Amino acid sequence: MKKLLLTSVSLCLLASTSAMAEDKAFAAKLVSHAILPANTIIAAPADVPQHLKTAGKFTTPDRKRTDALGTVPGKDGVRETGLKMPFDGQAMQGFSGIKTMADGTFWSLSDNGFGSKATSSDSMLMLHHIKFNWDAGKVEPITTLFLTDPDKKAPFPIVMEGSDQRYLTGADFDVESIQPVADGFWVGEEFGPYLLKFSMDGKLTDVIATKVGETEVKSPDNATLVVPANPTAKMPVFNLKRSGGYEGLALSKDGSKLYGLLEGPLYLEDGSVEKADGLTALRIVELDVASKAWTGKSWLYPLSEGGEAIGDFNMIDETTALVIERDNGAGTADKACADPKAPAPDCFAVPAKHKRIYKIEMTQENAGKAVRKIGFIDLMKIEDPDNKKRQGGGEGYYDMPFVTIENVDVIDATHIVVGNDNNLPFSAGRALDKADDNEFVLLEVSEFLAAK
Repeated sequence: MKKLLLTSVSLCLLASTSAMAEDKAFAAKLVSHAILPANTIIAAPADVPQHLKTAGKFTTPDRKRTDALGTVPGKDGVRETGLKMPFDGQAMQGFSGIKTMADGTFWSLSDNGFGSKATSSDSMLMLHHIKFNWDAGKVEPITTLFLTDPDKKAPFPIVMEGSDQRYLTGADFDVESIQPVADGFWVGEEFGPYLLKFSMDGKLTDVIATKVGETEVKSPDNATLVVPANPTAKMPVFNLKRSGGYEGLALSKDGSKLYGLLEGPLYLEDGSVEKADGLTALRIVELDVASKAWTGKSWLYPLSEGGEAIGDFNMIDETTALVIERDNGAGTADKACADPKAPAPDCFAVPAKHKRIYKIEMTQENAGKAVRKIGFIDLMKIEDPDNKKRQGGGEGYYDMPFVTIENVDVIDATHIVVGNDNNLPFSAGRALDKADDNEFVLLEVSEFLAAK
């Protein structure tokens, strides 16, 4: 059996200090703000089995089934968010990746549903073609594409195994990032982690397991892991934490390479995690699109002090890219709990502090080393002199105090789009007692995009 834990000698690639970031902050100005209300529920396709016509039936604390609609309150810690499950239909919910199209529209996707395999077997996987009415402040859906596996490409039994249409659910894959291409969509997921390929009509065509060099990468949710029958026997080995897979997926400008960015670090044989210059580092791995094979090249993305995970990843040009980096906090410091170890319904236990978008440089020449961090914009301090915000922020500024901000891409030479994942109905960072909406903003960041 191949060892899955990386060795510090063969695969822990340490970066030199010169490759690390100069922590330079750049200004961001709010241009427009669009909102999709949290409680946006859409009907499942007419041909789905009855099981998929409602969602959230397994979200009780003990995971026992409940069919009674609207009886299980959504909670962010001890705070109720005002929405209750199960839902009559499918939640359009947490947008977890975005890509700008040439016609000014966007493709995005909803993640696996309710946070885990155990809770998401009735949550359908879907991609969304959307546009923004910036003047009206609205997100306007164009098409929702429900994902299927009619040709049995998944290397394990799916929830809808015996059905005719074989719709995919959040208990099959945890989809988190997207790249539309001429013949379909590449999607990064977290359970494997796998890179998935779908046709233009949403059919699964490829499932590619992850390798860093010769080492397989597996999370504890990987379906190929088998727990032994004997409790004294050795447990299966995995080297990535739960929810540590492909939160980011970028495509080279010529379309020949995909770059998958893991949300969590790889673990080494001694139980430590990969680092670059003393900082926890995440892997970016390169796939050749034509052959659908890993090239063996990878880079390290060092999290800055205060950073705990990444949220999205898209290329600016051939060598530079945008990466969302965040902590696990939510809410604003002015409403922080006096004691974070004793959270209450009227305060934020751990307020948001570190919500940034970094510009990085990664070249073929520095493969095997840390990317160069050029600088960042602070999503908690977005300039709003023209009062363009529709909610949040304060006098002269807009903020994004959400636990997960998982959408960023370039619009043009001076603007980017940014959006949160609201983890419906669990995240409440904008208000103490209200589920977060999906908020998208257009930001003017000309100096940031031009920085070298």
